[in-house]
Amino acid sequence: MNVIKDLRRRRGLTQVELGKVCNVHQTAVSQWEMGRTLPDSDSLSILADFFNISIEQILGKGKSEKRRHFIPILGKVVAGVPLEAIEEHDGYEEISPELAANGEHFALRIEGDSMLPRFCPSDIVIVRKQPDVDSGDIAVILLNGNEATVKKIIKKDTSLMLVPLNNSIYEPKIFTDEEIKTLPVTILGKVVELRAKFF
Repeated sequence: MNVIKDLRRRRGLTQVELGKVCNVHQTAVSQWEMGRTLPDSDSLSILADFFNISIEQILGKGKSEKRRHFIPILGKVVAGVPLEAIEEHDGYEEISPELAANGEHFALRIEGDSMLPRFCPSDIVIVRKQPDVDSGDIAVILLNGNEATVKKIIKKDTSLMLVPLNNSIYEPKIFTDEEIKTLPVTILGKVVELRAKFF
């Protein structure tokens, strides 16, 4: 049985009533339950909160009965707060079972032009959570405890260089070992996939 239909019936709700919960028309709920469409990110969040289950549990059973994996697009990264606890989500991205089996992931929307031409504003990067990366990797770094940035990492002795790809406009930033500890400069993960947006 469709997960949403099963959850709705367990609560004794009609499609109209569930539609009101999600601020959508009854026909949208009907389409979800027939497997013709998926709820949008806002509806997914509402359904997860309303039924007190995860997004993955809602979407874990599709027509193929294969487990599907959805990760949040983080709107803002905050120091000291676990990534999975951040409530400011900007939608969700689906990742492959193979990628999901290779660690914990999150998504981040690119802002600014410092990583042109490879990464454009509004592109989404898929990031594997890890506290360190190899020199030459593209990573998501947290600066000053609240500023998340995507840069190429170059390691030299005890220093860390954050290199923008758009080097005609932006210059690399170099942090000493002491600055890495005091600012701090924290590696959140390695960029493993780019999802470009075409307008």
